[in-house]
Amino acid sequence: MGNYDALFTPFKIGQLEIRNRIVMCPMGTNAAYSDGTISDNKIDYYARRAQGGVGMIIEGCQFISQELASGCIEGALEEKFSVPRQSVLVEAVHRHGAKICAQLSCGVGRNAFPSRFRAPMSASAIPATLDPSIICKEMDKDDIARVMDWFTNAAQNATKAGFDAIEIHAHAGYLVDQFLSACWNHRADEYGGSVENRCRFAIEAVQAIRRGIRDDMPIIVRISLDHRFPGGRTLEESLEILKILEKAGVDAFDVDAGSYETIDYIFPPAYLGDACMAYVAEAARKAVNVPILNAGNHTPETAVKLIAGGSADFVMFGRGLIADPDLPRKLRENRREDVRPCIRCNEDCIGRTGAAKMAMLSCAVNTEACQERWMSIPRSETPKKVCIIGAGPAGLEAARTAAISGHKVTVFEAADKVGGMVTAAETPSFKGQLRSLIKYYEVQMEKLGVDLRLNTYVPADSELLDGYDRYIVAVGTEPAKPPIPGLDRGNVITVQDAHRHKELIKGKNIVICGGGQSGCDCALELAIDFGLTPVIVEMADRLSPDLNMMSRAGMMSKINEYKVRVYTSCKVKSVEEDGVHVVDGNGAEKVIPADTVINAFGLKKLTGYAEAVRDRFGWRARIIGDCDKVGRIGTAVRGGYFAGTTVDD
Repeated sequence: MGNYDALFTPFKIGQLEIRNRIVMCPMGTNAAYSDGTISDNKIDYYARRAQGGVGMIIEGCQFISQELASGCIEGALEEKFSVPRQSVLVEAVHRHGAKICAQLSCGVGRNAFPSRFRAPMSASAIPATLDPSIICKEMDKDDIARVMDWFTNAAQNATKAGFDAIEIHAHAGYLVDQFLSACWNHRADEYGGSVENRCRFAIEAVQAIRRGIRDDMPIIVRISLDHRFPGGRTLEESLEILKILEKAGVDAFDVDAGSYETIDYIFPPAYLGDACMAYVAEAARKAVNVPILNAGNHTPETAVKLIAGGSADFVMFGRGLIADPDLPRKLRENRREDVRPCIRCNEDCIGRTGAAKMAMLSCAVNTEACQERWMSIPRSETPKKVCIIGAGPAGLEAARTAAISGHKVTVFEAADKVGGMVTAAETPSFKGQLRSLIKYYEVQMEKLGVDLRLNTYVPADSELLDGYDRYIVAVGTEPAKPPIPGLDRGNVITVQDAHRHKELIKGKNIVICGGGQSGCDCALELAIDFGLTPVIVEMADRLSPDLNMMSRAGMMSKINEYKVRVYTSCKVKSVEEDGVHVVDGNGAEKVIPADTVINAFGLKKLTGYAEAVRDRFGWRARIIGDCDKVGRIGTAVRGGYFAGTTVDD
């Protein structure tokens, strides 16, 4: 156990004292109404994080005008009728001793969703990010003046609602950043050209907000200090911008890295590792004298290092607090082992709120996120004996929630440890959060008194299954084995065995058949952790086509960095003595030499066993997880939560 005391000292931004050094990042929830007012879901969601002990919450961007709104339906502070519900949110957060900051956004400019705009406004007439065929409208001085009036009006409404601070969304290539950056700002007037001129729009925003707020309210600027793409703004130039904005009256800076061109840094997946943007905080600390806030895949341990080392004054958790709203409280109470980790999958937070789904935020490991009023673990008035077969994520979550409900839970697991297929997925060095998730479940099983029986395969007709009131079947999947000649050769292993048993990998020529996330992660593990040079063969025209774009961007960056050879649009025809025979999209055949062939063709659900148990016990049995429908960790956990919290139904 570490010492987390450094995170629990108060600190001030301007005159605002915050009870500890943990701040919740602003993240979209898609939990507002079309008129700009926020929903009960959003109020409950933030109140729950305040109850969990966070020092300050920065509410996801509130648009200063509906005319500029794009992306998630996050809320707007344009109209006075938005104030009452925002005031409820503020008091719900204040009730638990936390502070709350309203993030004001004047829009995303060139980054707007194509389905939501025609010719968005930007600093210059530049191509829109997501549809370069659309050229943005360069804002004229009347447009700029109108935006500044909107800033003042929104700041006044935020003040009426009782917010403690204001943050300007100048982040990651959005509209304010488009003025700040020479790569997007091509203006020839006083808003373009020199660094000082490019800062004019942001400075006027600070001044406009200052006209609308109380004298004691601090203004924070959220800004990416390193765009991380050729031609983007560099860290060195960003530090000059910080100095200019500090002189203009900014009270603190919320700093990280990335842009839509490097979108994996905006929503950093597992591939970027821990504290992947702490380096910009270290640089900012040397440039300005106001407080620094920093985000980017922080763990409790990197948070302590950041604060104790003086690189920043506040550490920011976004997805970590979605996964476990009690993270601060647990660290304060020295219960690190009880912190449920974010697995950095981006599937049920950003993946749900993005353009592809436009659903409300949730979480792969916390089904209650943004559904706190409707999702909870009830206490049973008639506790039951519950048998759970399978200790993968679905079975473990079912066991956890059923035990909390008061039921007596027994889990049978055929393997010698819990985790199911996650015990394979967790082996790469960059998948430490998966290892943490399984460790979390191990701890919870012990603390909750779950009768966990490892190394125990139970046939569907076994007497061991007698005497229970309810049965939850979560036996998962097995590797798929398509009818490809030679797939049973001695040098062919499954991707699961490749992860778990490196001794089975022979020779230097390693061919991975299947370029989904599992195959790609296996290739990266072999390249990053073992210095090998695997080849990926994928039938689709790109790798892991179903993976969300943020995680896929991080994955592809690593594949390119480690020069993993990739054959897309290639179908595996056979595995033979001389290697893997493939046929490309033009019908041409090619042989890829292979000492070891890894089957990463996917998984198939174990329906036979699950149905046999259901046939035996009827309505008392419920099938969940991958043996119901092959999915992700998040879908398995969600199924387990649903089953474990409804045992009495």
